[in-house]
Amino acid sequence: MRPFNPQFILDVIPNLLPFLWVTLSVVLGTVFFGSLLGFVLARAKLSQKPLYCWLADGYIYIIRCTPSIVLLFIVFYGLPKFCLEVFDMDINGYEKIFFVLVTFTLLFAAPISEVMRSAYEAIDHGQYEAAVSIGLTPWQAFYHIILPQATVVALPNFGNSVIELMKEGSLAYTIGLVDLIGKGQLIISQNYGAYALETYLPLAFIYLLLTLGVEKSFLRLEHAFSRQKKAA
Repeated sequence: MRPFNPQFILDVIPNLLPFLWVTLSVVLGTVFFGSLLGFVLARAKLSQKPLYCWLADGYIYIIRCTPSIVLLFIVFYGLPKFCLEVFDMDINGYEKIFFVLVTFTLLFAAPISEVMRSAYEAIDHGQYEAAVSIGLTPWQAFYHIILPQATVVALPNFGNSVIELMKEGSLAYTIGLVDLIGKGQLIISQNYGAYALETYLPLAFIYLLLTLGVEKSFLRLEHAFSRQKKAA
Protein backbone atom coordinates (compact mmCIF):
# COMPACT_ATOMS: atom_id res chain seq x y z
CA MET A 1 0.00 0.00 0.00
CA ARG A 2 1.33 3.44 -0.92
CA PRO A 3 2.39 5.52 2.12
CA PHE A 4 0.66 8.80 2.91
CA ASN A 5 2.52 11.75 1.36
CA PRO A 6 1.99 15.06 3.26
CA GLN A 7 4.14 16.94 0.76
CA PHE A 8 1.59 16.25 -1.97
CA ILE A 9 -0.99 18.27 0.01
CA LEU A 10 1.24 21.34 -0.20
CA ASP A 11 1.91 20.68 -3.88
CA VAL A 12 -1.77 20.27 -4.82
CA ILE A 13 -3.15 23.42 -3.14
CA PRO A 14 -1.73 25.85 -5.77
CA ASN A 15 -3.35 23.70 -8.46
CA LEU A 16 -6.75 23.82 -6.76
CA LEU A 17 -6.98 27.50 -5.81
CA PRO A 18 -7.28 28.91 -9.38
CA PHE A 19 -10.60 27.05 -9.65
CA LEU A 20 -11.99 28.59 -6.48
CA TRP A 21 -13.54 31.38 -8.56
CA VAL A 22 -15.67 28.82 -10.42
CA THR A 23 -17.11 27.49 -7.15
CA LEU A 24 -17.72 31.02 -5.87
CA SER A 25 -19.33 32.05 -9.18
CA VAL A 26 -21.79 29.18 -8.91
CA VAL A 27 -22.64 30.11 -5.31
CA LEU A 28 -23.02 33.86 -5.93
CA GLY A 29 -24.97 33.41 -9.16
CA THR A 30 -27.29 30.89 -7.55
CA VAL A 31 -27.89 33.09 -4.51
CA PHE A 32 -28.81 36.01 -6.76
CA PHE A 33 -31.14 34.22 -9.17
CA GLY A 34 -32.44 31.79 -6.54
CA SER A 35 -33.37 34.68 -4.25
CA LEU A 36 -35.31 36.36 -7.05
CA LEU A 37 -37.22 33.16 -7.79
CA GLY A 38 -37.66 32.54 -4.07
CA PHE A 39 -39.18 36.00 -3.66
CA VAL A 40 -41.68 35.24 -6.43
CA LEU A 41 -42.59 31.94 -4.74
CA ALA A 42 -42.95 33.64 -1.35
CA ARG A 43 -45.23 36.28 -2.83
CA ALA A 44 -47.29 33.53 -4.44
CA LYS A 45 -47.66 31.71 -1.12
CA LEU A 46 -48.65 34.93 0.66
CA SER A 47 -51.19 35.91 -2.00
CA GLN A 48 -54.90 35.48 -1.53
CA LYS A 49 -55.26 33.58 -4.81
CA PRO A 50 -55.51 29.80 -4.21
CA LEU A 51 -54.06 28.94 -7.62
CA TYR A 52 -50.84 30.84 -6.91
CA CYS A 53 -50.54 29.21 -3.48
CA TRP A 54 -51.16 25.77 -4.96
CA LEU A 55 -48.55 26.24 -7.70
CA ALA A 56 -45.93 27.53 -5.24
CA ASP A 57 -46.62 24.70 -2.79
CA GLY A 58 -46.43 22.13 -5.57
CA TYR A 59 -43.12 23.49 -6.83
CA ILE A 60 -41.57 23.55 -3.35
CA TYR A 61 -42.79 20.04 -2.58
CA ILE A 62 -41.44 18.58 -5.83
CA ILE A 63 -38.06 20.28 -5.48
CA ARG A 64 -37.68 19.14 -1.87
CA CYS A 65 -38.38 15.54 -2.91
CA THR A 66 -35.87 15.59 -5.78
CA PRO A 67 -32.22 14.73 -5.04
CA SER A 68 -29.81 17.43 -6.18
CA ILE A 69 -27.85 15.15 -8.46
CA VAL A 70 -31.02 13.85 -10.12
CA LEU A 71 -32.22 17.38 -10.88
CA LEU A 72 -28.76 18.27 -12.17
CA PHE A 73 -28.87 15.40 -14.68
CA ILE A 74 -32.46 16.21 -15.65
CA VAL A 75 -31.49 19.82 -16.42
CA PHE A 76 -28.23 18.91 -18.15
CA TYR A 77 -29.71 16.25 -20.41
CA GLY A 78 -33.34 17.34 -20.56
CA LEU A 79 -33.19 21.13 -20.94
CA PRO A 80 -31.36 21.09 -24.33
CA LYS A 81 -33.85 18.56 -25.67
CA PHE A 82 -36.80 20.58 -24.33
CA CYS A 83 -35.53 23.87 -25.79
CA LEU A 84 -34.82 22.24 -29.15
CA GLU A 85 -38.24 20.61 -29.49
CA VAL A 86 -40.37 23.41 -27.99
CA PHE A 87 -38.50 26.59 -28.94
CA ASP A 88 -36.31 25.27 -31.80
CA MET A 89 -33.29 26.60 -29.87
CA ASP A 90 -30.08 24.61 -29.63
CA ILE A 91 -28.35 25.11 -26.26
CA ASN A 92 -26.16 22.01 -26.41
CA GLY A 93 -23.11 24.20 -26.86
CA TYR A 94 -23.74 26.26 -23.73
CA GLU A 95 -21.12 26.23 -21.01
CA LYS A 96 -21.70 23.66 -18.27
CA ILE A 97 -21.85 26.38 -15.65
CA PHE A 98 -25.13 27.53 -17.25
CA PHE A 99 -26.80 24.19 -16.48
CA VAL A 100 -25.32 24.20 -12.99
CA LEU A 101 -26.74 27.67 -12.32
CA VAL A 102 -30.17 26.68 -13.63
CA THR A 103 -30.21 23.55 -11.45
CA PHE A 104 -29.12 25.15 -8.22
CA THR A 105 -31.28 28.21 -8.77
CA LEU A 106 -34.30 25.90 -8.91
CA LEU A 107 -33.09 24.08 -5.81
CA PHE A 108 -32.14 27.17 -3.80
CA ALA A 109 -35.39 28.99 -4.51
CA ALA A 110 -37.52 26.42 -2.68
CA PRO A 111 -36.04 26.74 0.84
CA ILE A 112 -35.35 30.45 0.45
CA SER A 113 -39.00 31.13 -0.39
CA GLU A 114 -39.96 29.52 2.92
CA VAL A 115 -37.31 31.56 4.74
CA MET A 116 -38.69 34.78 3.21
CA ARG A 117 -42.32 33.86 3.87
CA SER A 118 -41.77 32.88 7.50
CA ALA A 119 -39.67 36.01 8.16
CA TYR A 120 -42.38 38.23 6.69
CA GLU A 121 -45.11 36.54 8.71
CA ALA A 122 -43.04 36.84 11.90
CA ILE A 123 -43.38 40.64 11.86
CA ASP A 124 -46.39 42.28 13.51
CA HIS A 125 -48.23 43.81 10.56
CA GLY A 126 -49.96 46.28 12.81
CA GLN A 127 -46.77 48.29 12.30
CA TYR A 128 -47.39 48.29 8.56
CA GLU A 129 -50.98 49.47 9.01
CA ALA A 130 -49.86 52.19 11.43
CA ALA A 131 -47.20 53.41 8.98
CA VAL A 132 -49.72 53.59 6.14
CA SER A 133 -52.22 55.39 8.38
CA ILE A 134 -49.75 58.22 9.07
CA GLY A 135 -49.16 58.86 5.37
CA LEU A 136 -46.50 56.43 4.16
CA THR A 137 -47.15 54.66 0.90
CA PRO A 138 -47.43 50.85 1.03
CA TRP A 139 -43.98 50.55 -0.53
CA GLN A 140 -42.44 52.98 1.96
CA ALA A 141 -44.09 51.16 4.87
CA PHE A 142 -42.75 47.84 3.63
CA TYR A 143 -39.26 49.15 2.83
CA HIS A 144 -38.71 51.17 6.01
CA ILE A 145 -40.71 49.18 8.57
CA ILE A 146 -41.22 45.56 7.56
CA LEU A 147 -38.14 44.76 5.46
CA PRO A 148 -35.42 45.65 8.04
CA GLN A 149 -37.11 43.57 10.73
CA ALA A 150 -37.82 40.65 8.39
CA THR A 151 -34.20 40.71 7.24
CA VAL A 152 -32.96 40.20 10.81
CA VAL A 153 -35.32 37.25 11.21
CA ALA A 154 -34.36 35.71 7.84
CA LEU A 155 -30.56 36.10 7.95
CA PRO A 156 -29.67 33.04 10.10
CA ASN A 157 -31.70 30.64 7.97
CA PHE A 158 -30.58 32.39 4.79
CA GLY A 159 -26.96 31.89 5.83
CA ASN A 160 -27.57 28.21 6.56
CA SER A 161 -29.14 27.80 3.11
CA VAL A 162 -26.11 29.42 1.45
CA ILE A 163 -23.77 27.04 3.30
CA GLU A 164 -25.91 24.08 2.27
CA LEU A 165 -25.89 25.36 -1.33
CA MET A 166 -22.10 25.61 -1.31
CA LYS A 167 -21.81 21.98 -0.28
CA GLU A 168 -24.46 20.81 -2.74
CA GLY A 169 -22.70 22.77 -5.48
CA SER A 170 -19.77 20.36 -5.24
CA LEU A 171 -21.89 17.96 -7.32
CA ALA A 172 -21.32 20.16 -10.37
CA TYR A 173 -18.25 18.11 -11.29
CA THR A 174 -20.54 15.18 -12.17
CA ILE A 175 -21.48 16.90 -15.46
CA GLY A 176 -17.91 17.95 -16.18
CA LEU A 177 -17.69 21.43 -14.65
CA VAL A 178 -14.12 22.00 -13.53
CA ASP A 179 -14.52 23.74 -10.18
CA LEU A 180 -12.64 22.92 -6.97
CA ILE A 181 -13.97 19.37 -6.78
CA GLY A 182 -13.73 18.90 -10.53
CA LYS A 183 -10.06 19.90 -10.51
CA GLY A 184 -9.46 17.59 -7.57
CA GLN A 185 -10.98 14.70 -9.52
CA LEU A 186 -8.78 15.53 -12.52
CA ILE A 187 -5.66 15.52 -10.35
CA ILE A 188 -6.56 12.10 -8.93
CA SER A 189 -7.26 10.76 -12.42
CA GLN A 190 -3.95 12.09 -13.74
CA ASN A 191 -2.22 10.14 -10.96
CA TYR A 192 -4.16 6.97 -11.85
CA GLY A 193 -6.23 7.05 -8.66
CA ALA A 194 -3.29 7.72 -6.37
CA TYR A 195 -3.07 10.60 -3.88
CA ALA A 196 -6.84 10.71 -3.41
CA LEU A 197 -6.60 11.32 0.34
CA GLU A 198 -3.92 13.97 -0.14
CA THR A 199 -6.21 15.73 -2.61
CA TYR A 200 -9.45 15.52 -0.65
CA LEU A 201 -7.90 16.79 2.60
CA PRO A 202 -7.02 20.25 1.21
CA LEU A 203 -10.42 20.35 -0.53
CA ALA A 204 -12.09 19.72 2.83
CA PHE A 205 -9.98 22.45 4.40
CA ILE A 206 -10.87 24.95 1.66
CA TYR A 207 -14.58 24.22 2.08
CA LEU A 208 -14.18 24.59 5.85
CA LEU A 209 -12.67 28.06 5.36
CA LEU A 210 -15.44 29.00 2.92
CA THR A 211 -18.10 27.84 5.37
CA LEU A 212 -16.54 29.80 8.22
CA GLY A 213 -16.32 32.86 5.99
CA VAL A 214 -20.00 32.66 5.05
CA GLU A 215 -21.01 32.08 8.66
CA LYS A 216 -19.00 35.06 9.94
CA SER A 217 -20.30 37.29 7.16
CA PHE A 218 -23.92 36.55 7.99
CA LEU A 219 -23.28 37.02 11.71
CA ARG A 220 -21.88 40.47 10.97
CA LEU A 221 -24.84 41.31 8.77
CA GLU A 222 -27.23 40.13 11.48
CA HIS A 223 -25.51 42.29 14.11
CA ALA A 224 -25.49 45.29 11.77
CA PHE A 225 -29.22 45.03 11.02
CA SER A 226 -29.95 44.41 14.70
CA ARG A 227 -28.14 47.61 15.67
CA GLN A 228 -30.08 49.56 13.04
CA LYS A 229 -33.32 48.10 14.36
CA LYS A 230 -32.48 49.11 17.95
CA ALA A 231 -31.38 52.57 16.82
CA ALA A 232 -34.71 53.02 15.04
